[in-house]
Amino acid sequence: MEMKFRFLDGADSIGCMGMTMDSGKKTFLMEYGLSATKPPKYPMPVSKVDHIFLTHCHLDHCGMIPQVYEKNKCELFTTPLTAEIAEIMMFDSLKIAKAENYPLPYTSTDIEKTMNKIVPMTFNDTLDIDDMELTMHPAGHVPGAAMFEFGIDTNTVYSGDIHTIKQKTVNGATPIKCENLFIEGTYGGKFHVDRQIVEDEFLKKISEVIDRGGTILIPSFAVGRTQEIMILLKKLNYNMWVDGMGRSITRLYLNYPEYLANPKEMKTAKKRFNEVRSVRMRKNASMAEIIITTSGVLDGGPVLNYIKFLKDDPKNAILLVGYQAENTNGRLLIEKGYIMIDNEIHKVNCEVKKYDFSAHADHEQIVNFVRACDPTNVIIMHSETREMFLEDLSDYNVILPLTGEEFVLDV
Repeated sequence: MEMKFRFLDGADSIGCMGMTMDSGKKTFLMEYGLSATKPPKYPMPVSKVDHIFLTHCHLDHCGMIPQVYEKNKCELFTTPLTAEIAEIMMFDSLKIAKAENYPLPYTSTDIEKTMNKIVPMTFNDTLDIDDMELTMHPAGHVPGAAMFEFGIDTNTVYSGDIHTIKQKTVNGATPIKCENLFIEGTYGGKFHVDRQIVEDEFLKKISEVIDRGGTILIPSFAVGRTQEIMILLKKLNYNMWVDGMGRSITRLYLNYPEYLANPKEMKTAKKRFNEVRSVRMRKNASMAEIIITTSGVLDGGPVLNYIKFLKDDPKNAILLVGYQAENTNGRLLIEKGYIMIDNEIHKVNCEVKKYDFSAHADHEQIVNFVRACDPTNVIIMHSETREMFLEDLSDYNVILPLTGEEFVLDV
């Protein structure tokens, strides 16, 4: 059976994912996100959709789904954990759009109606949908993240974002033998430092800063990264606080222990950290030894208040643990040594260090994953450096589709 595929965005770029699968009778939508740029970037519009499949809760994968639901009233297949966090992310996206005076792509009512059409699946579940067998597999990356396997005449795997190593929060993805493999290539041509080395250097820097009398600020993504760092630090005997959306995400994770590598470690980590729940508590946290807070790219949230308080003392340190995209305060801080707050330049005089805690597989890990899946066709997406894979994957038919370009595969 032939099926037509078309990326609505996110093929040769990172973020704003969306892809249609058209059988001629039904149209399936794989994710539909937005890029949280200023202003936000949206994928190409999509008309008729019969089913939506969501791999995980990051905004670049889920952020525009309520707009599609409002037009189509179709079911959304994902894990229950992804659904709950995606709802939080969608409402937060609306909040930011209102604050920045951007046009609203949908309403809060659209979000609520979308959540009422969730078809919950969990790992290794298999459903029959329109002459197709659908199976869900763990993707690593963040808790609840999934890969979808579509079985018709043969089988096709759509990976979403994956990581193949065991992290503190989740286990790595396991390869699936398939005919067609859609796989992210975010880190094409790039290689991670061994995670154990990164963790050792990170812990060493923390001891160094505290020994000199400083405070450590760790800006962190609320989903996955905050919890990863909390678990890493849980055995340290310091005054540690956590602030921002990461607090509610941690509580949600503990409601779904089946998606965690080690729920007991997450519980222990949560108990070790004081939670900031008021302005007064935020003042107390400013005097602590370690503070983990959103946003991970320093563009908003509690982190800006902490930076204003800590930035002028060279004993303090800001330890960045996530990717700092272009046109963010985090990138400004790394490259220029200052950030922008309310359109004013604020020079940062404390120490700044960046550590690679990426939740994406790197070049070598992706290549090894593809070889273990051993597909005939490899479709590389979610990447600005996809060509870097061609030499290492020369044994396969590698497809590098462009946004808006239709291509056909036997499925």
